[in-house]
Amino acid sequence: MKAGLEIHQQLATRKLFCPCPSELTEEVRGTVRRRLRATEGEEHALDAAAAFESALGLSFVYEVVPSSCLVDLDEEPPHALNGEALDVALTVALLLHATPLDEILVMRKLVVDGSNTAGFQRTALIAVGGWVEVGGRRISIETICLEEDAARKVSEAGGEVRYRLDRLGIPLVEVATGPDLRSPEEVQQVALAIGTLLRSTRHVRRGIGTIREDVNLSIEGGTRIELKGVQELGLLPAYARHEIARQEMLLRVKQELHHREAVPPSGPVTDVSDLLRDAGTGVVASALKHDGAVWAVALPGFRGLLSAVEEGGPRLGRELADYARITGVRGILHSDELPGQGLDAGHLEKLRHRLALRPDDAFVLVAHSDAGTAKAALEAVLRRAALALTGVPPETRDPLPEGLSRYSRPLPGRDRMYPETDVPPVRPTPEHLARLREQLPERPEEIRQRLRDQYSLDDAVVSLLLQEGEADRFEALVRRGHPAPRVLRLLTHDLPAFLAVPRAEPLGEPSEAVLDAILRALASGQFAKEGVAPVLEGVLALGRSVDDAVRSAGLAPFSRPELEALVESVLDRNEALWRSRGAAALSPLMGDVMREVRGRRDGKEVAEVLRLALERRRGPSDGPT
Repeated sequence: MKAGLEIHQQLATRKLFCPCPSELTEEVRGTVRRRLRATEGEEHALDAAAAFESALGLSFVYEVVPSSCLVDLDEEPPHALNGEALDVALTVALLLHATPLDEILVMRKLVVDGSNTAGFQRTALIAVGGWVEVGGRRISIETICLEEDAARKVSEAGGEVRYRLDRLGIPLVEVATGPDLRSPEEVQQVALAIGTLLRSTRHVRRGIGTIREDVNLSIEGGTRIELKGVQELGLLPAYARHEIARQEMLLRVKQELHHREAVPPSGPVTDVSDLLRDAGTGVVASALKHDGAVWAVALPGFRGLLSAVEEGGPRLGRELADYARITGVRGILHSDELPGQGLDAGHLEKLRHRLALRPDDAFVLVAHSDAGTAKAALEAVLRRAALALTGVPPETRDPLPEGLSRYSRPLPGRDRMYPETDVPPVRPTPEHLARLREQLPERPEEIRQRLRDQYSLDDAVVSLLLQEGEADRFEALVRRGHPAPRVLRLLTHDLPAFLAVPRAEPLGEPSEAVLDAILRALASGQFAKEGVAPVLEGVLALGRSVDDAVRSAGLAPFSRPELEALVESVLDRNEALWRSRGAAALSPLMGDVMREVRGRRDGKEVAEVLRLALERRRGPSDGPT
């Protein structure tokens, strides 16, 4: 395999071309409806991806929020490039040993999927020719860009897509590597290394969705595809492995089609509803029952090539279905997966006869209430099937859970670029760059060494702090007098787990003062470490003080006598259990006690009190514990 990465990191500054704050919100103040169309780029050609999106004919509704303005709505020209964001991008370039450009020009990149109200995204090339060392190997950095983030998609249904304008215009630094990555594991390692370096600038946003990776990947004989918008770093190897397997499958299909001397299928699309009226169940029966129709198309030479070679593996049938779904159908049926779905061998024989199929031919069915939609879906199937004879078509794919991906649109090219006429160019002076070089933050390897030496931390713990971008807050909280192990647990375990829970209202990062107050309350015995999550909920989600959060969560601590009384009560209720199981009853009994303690006493102390009480009750005759 050969792969490269594009890493997009939001910056913790105001928006790129207006003074609005870079904040997500759920407060919607109004909506605006738009339609977008593709236009020619600088070289007077129409970009394939833009033309594809424009042909879908979607309408877009934009939700206006407090952190948006007329610039976001494309009703006011953009302001000058955000100087603070530019300095962060230049700092990243210098950390990556790249060469900043003498003149920075803003370009327009055509995007008509609705994610930008103007129909284009503004982007500026900042620097070229850098490198990052990972695993003893230098990985080339081809470009570093500064661009505006897209609007946040809220919903999509019935030909209408709804976006929120809070994210539109947030500055992004884009770091693009060369095609130097050689394994799925290396893709993850390089993404982690660059992400850690970006966080070392201390000027990036944190949290879910603030950093995204695009993976460009091909195998020998294949073609570059772009897997766009991966947010789960841990899934990067899985996405790469699946794409390798997918391209291998497509190359096997191409080879077999050429062996069979297959030609690109061209139709016709045939109404076969009359042959399937007696289908008992499934999508065909449902469509016909609701006055729909079933249409079919032949795929000469494709028999046996539409299903997966291995259970759960990639299959050409799924590729055809992805193209069909874009037209509005829920899916397709193909002959390699039939009989099934209410169709028996008799139905298949009638279909093969109607379509005049040869032994090596396959067919695809689409059942839908609208004949035009069904025909469009099968025409899309024919286009994708024709591409199977070329091997791996270049395309952009969307990441799905568990490491899978789905076709999104054709791969964009240079035809979507043209100059931005409303933003003046910026020329970084040698003096400006010299000041940035003097103020460069510590590199991750320097931070790593210092944390190991100063705090006696092992490599795994240091790596976790750097990955989470928490090295600064760790040191600040330790300087405030908190024990390092307690700070580590809060920053690398409790806080990430709490922030990872999906919520309707996005949560901001807690300040150092808030974390300090939580740690002080924990140290003073107001609650046990098991109660950190409900305290975080009260403070960050509900806006309470730490004291109020502790009280409202019912975390007022047990006294030692109260804890001992609770343990005795649990033992009374479970006498049969501890008499029959002896020491083995400790674990289930511990669960019962902890459910009632609910973070009000430390788990180790609870276990010790329970163990002593159980020993007293069992007595010496019951043997050793």
